[in-house]
Parts: sequence; C-alpha cells; structure tokens
Amino acid sequence: MLVIFDWDGTLSDSTGRIVEAMQGAAGKLGIDEPPADAVRDIIGLGLPEALQILFPTLPGADHIALRDAYSDHYRYLDRQPCALFPGAMPMLEQLRGRGWQLAVATGKSRRGLDRVLGALGLGDFFDATRCADETASKPDPLMLRQILVELDCVAEQAVMIGDSEYDLAMARSGGMTSVGVSFGVHSSERLRQHGPAHIVDSLPELLDLPL
Repeated sequence: MLVIFDWDGTLSDSTGRIVEAMQGAAGKLGIDEPPADAVRDIIGLGLPEALQILFPTLPGADHIALRDAYSDHYRYLDRQPCALFPGAMPMLEQLRGRGWQLAVATGKSRRGLDRVLGALGLGDFFDATRCADETASKPDPLMLRQILVELDCVAEQAVMIGDSEYDLAMARSGGMTSVGVSFGVHSSERLRQHGPAHIVDSLPELLDLPL
C-alpha cells in the first residue's frame, strides 16, 4: 500500500505562516494585501498558479517580483519550521511499521520541502516526494503519476490524503482513492464534492480506516 500526503494543511500546521508570508510580500511591494481567506483558498496550488488567482491583474514582471518576495518572506518566517499536526508523527511511524510506502505530493517548492524535511529530521523518511515547481501544479495528476512510476505502484494500490479540493480533484483525475482531512484549508462540504472515500477530523483516525 502507498499513502501519499499533501504537506501544508495536512501534515504541517503551516497555513497561518503562508498567509502571513503572502500578505507580507504584497505589503513590501506596495500591493494591496489579499484577505486571509483568499490566501488560504489557494494553498495547495503551485506558487505561480496561486499568484495568478490572487493577483489576476498584475503584469508579469510584478508576479515575478511578488514570487521572489513571498519566497524570501516565507524563508525568514520558516527559520523555525511549523509543527506537524497532533498525532502526525506517530501515525506516520505506524503506517511505516505496517510496511506501507509513504510519499508527499505538495504545492511547495523543492527547496522549501527539502528545507522543512531536513529541519524536522525527515529528510530520508518518505519513499518519494514531488513538488509543484518540478512537475505540474495540482489539480493536474501528473505528480501522482510520477510517484507511482518511481515506486512501481498502480493507482489502485495507493491513496491520497489532503486538506484541499485540489488534492482530492488531483486524486480523482488520476484514478486514485482519496481521504480528506477536515482541519485544513477547505471545508468538509467542499471536499465531499470530489468524492473522497472518507473525511477524518484528526490524523490518527487514518489508522482505523480500511485503506
């Protein structure tokens, strides 16, 4: 069995930091700061795709400047990595103890994911990882397909765990079962529109599901 996790809002309690970094980047460049709810809504997408939704009228050069400002601001805030959600590490260790493979499919950059995994001592914990800046952004299922190829697995033997409709729509497009978590960026009602097999209110509940 292969279990693929989103990162921000699913394993990592990092949505507040993303909001702060996005608003700070906009303020630094003299751009109107987007509302917190608007920023939360795009978490899970790749950064270029997220900025296009948040700032649709900005010219391309300003998008590049905003992307750089966001990355700088986030790195500054991320000197101390965000904590994992309660029960995340014991849950992951129990899944590993069952002999299951574990992977991450995230809208983070490769540099960002590697930085946080290293800081948390998880650099070699996951069997495979894919980031939005090295493949297609969610909800395109390409990153899932790449993980399946790397780990010699088929979609029927895998499940995607995520907190956003982008995660679940990606899984559905890739022919993969999904499980939503209710404590992330999108409501359970939005998640249900994408056909998850289950929605859980805490990560330890995953251990009792018939995955």
